[in-house]
Amino acid sequence: MGLGRKIGDTARVPGRGLRRLAIVLVVLVAAGAIGGTIALAAPAVLAKLNGSADKPLPPVPQLALAPLAATAPVPTAAALASALEKPLDAIPGKVTGVVRDANTGEVLWDHSSERSLVPGSTGKLITAAAALLSLDTTSGLITKVVAGPDAGTVVLVGGGDPTLTALPEGKEGVYPEPARLVDLARKVKAAVKTPITRVLIDTSRYSGDRVAPGWDPADIKGGYITPIEPLMLDGGRVDPTAQDGERVAEPAKAAGQAFAELLGVDAKQVAETTANPNAKVLGAVTSAPVSELVENALRASDNVLAEVLAHEVAKARGGTADFAGAAKESLAALAQAGIDTTGTEMFDGSGLSTKDRVSSRVLGAVLTAAATPAKGPQDVQFLRPILSGLPVAGGDGTLATRFGDDAASADGRGVVRAKTGTLTDVSSLAGVVTDKDGRLLVFALMSNGGSPAAVRPRLDDLAAALSACGCR
Repeated sequence: MGLGRKIGDTARVPGRGLRRLAIVLVVLVAAGAIGGTIALAAPAVLAKLNGSADKPLPPVPQLALAPLAATAPVPTAAALASALEKPLDAIPGKVTGVVRDANTGEVLWDHSSERSLVPGSTGKLITAAAALLSLDTTSGLITKVVAGPDAGTVVLVGGGDPTLTALPEGKEGVYPEPARLVDLARKVKAAVKTPITRVLIDTSRYSGDRVAPGWDPADIKGGYITPIEPLMLDGGRVDPTAQDGERVAEPAKAAGQAFAELLGVDAKQVAETTANPNAKVLGAVTSAPVSELVENALRASDNVLAEVLAHEVAKARGGTADFAGAAKESLAALAQAGIDTTGTEMFDGSGLSTKDRVSSRVLGAVLTAAATPAKGPQDVQFLRPILSGLPVAGGDGTLATRFGDDAASADGRGVVRAKTGTLTDVSSLAGVVTDKDGRLLVFALMSNGGSPAAVRPRLDDLAAALSACGCR
């Protein structure tokens, strides 16, 4: 995915040690809007949009510990509109946005929020919410090996974990605390007392096309996506340590070949099969809990992880585990939780598809559900990991190098937490921000038709204006 067609949220400079910050931001919200401790780390550099890796970095946001009082004044609609007018007028193309009070859910500012646009990676907020609503968030995704149909044959069964790594113990890739293929091989060797002669792979967990409508096939080589299968290593990366680097074209086959080599079996003999559901389990490894996978998908804007989570939502809800089923069941999960998704069309779970259409009203509703205190039977407080997974302005993830290049956006550093979305002529930003009076606000801002290089700084200005706003 190059700058000629699309611009990815995670076009990072290789080398995770290039700029490593350790930022701990603690947000305590009275009256239950949100609460707890949020730890953030592992920054990224959007080199193509933000300049070279040698560019001086803005100061690290200072640690601030402060409660947010439930009695903090709420901005007035008129004053808020006045504060946002100038940065809004500077945004080219079609623009939509909404600002809501996180404590009450009240809409404080609305700019054509019902209009559906291409969301880019802010579409991951829909997948994140659906996953938290549909899956067991305390459990992980399981990759297992079972006995094959013939003596000496074992079957590697994909369980949907894209974070399974080929790296040995002591070597770290892009995913925190992943399950390791070497551990699985060790368990299988211990369980099988006779020689292993062949490895087969089972990818029957998912069905249908492996590439979603609206994707550019060049994005695989560009490092933004890989064909979606329930079995892969390191998100299909050729280099497990590079967040965005070339991906393999056949991730399941590559995983099977790597496993065969660990067992000392001819990798060329790896083929697909469907395992007997009653076959003896010879070993299994489990990913990090789903809640942590959701946070990682948001913070790093990981397309593959988001797509797998969407497929898992479809499977958990009894739908077809393909792109169409993932989109359908994700929206159904939100609707069941009381979130109106009218006007939303999703063709994938990552927002990489140019066919996706989402309104800022829907994005704002998802974030409000995650931030607002629990009320009645429509309790969706388990959406809180959405907030803890949002990148911090100037701190980590896809916002690591934003909110520092000009005075207008500097007020948002360390205060704005938001999911980014960037494709060619598509820019979006949706998250939460605390204003200067200590009121937590939810916002969703979208633009289609303007260059991200021009639009993204203006979206940052809008979010920063909210942080500087008393607006009464």
